[in-house]
Amino acid sequence: MAKPLNHAYSRYSLEAIALLGQMIRAGRIERRITGGEMAGRMGVSRALIQRIEKGDPGCGIGAVFEAAAITGVTLFETDKEGFGAQRAMTGEILRLLPKAARKRSRAVKDDF
Repeated sequence: MAKPLNHAYSRYSLEAIALLGQMIRAGRIERRITGGEMAGRMGVSRALIQRIEKGDPGCGIGAVFEAAAITGVTLFETDKEGFGAQRAMTGEILRLLPKAARKRSRAVKDDF
């Protein structure tokens, strides 16, 4: 199925994406990383780095998160506390989710 050409994003989402892009750009410049170097480290094109920094909402979230990690942009408050705190927080969130939203705890036997 083809992607729709026009997608209506809320003003809040567009502003948040633009702010994140600006923070990534500022972090990259502060660390003295060129766009080409960053693209090489991420394994993406330089054009994608430019789109991320301009706040293009069509960029993949994985690429945006990796760009933030490389440039030192903190995405969540728990980033300061380390991964142990993130795992604990994830466990707390999973307890709030309905059982159907959780990962299966036992392996599926599909051998016939």
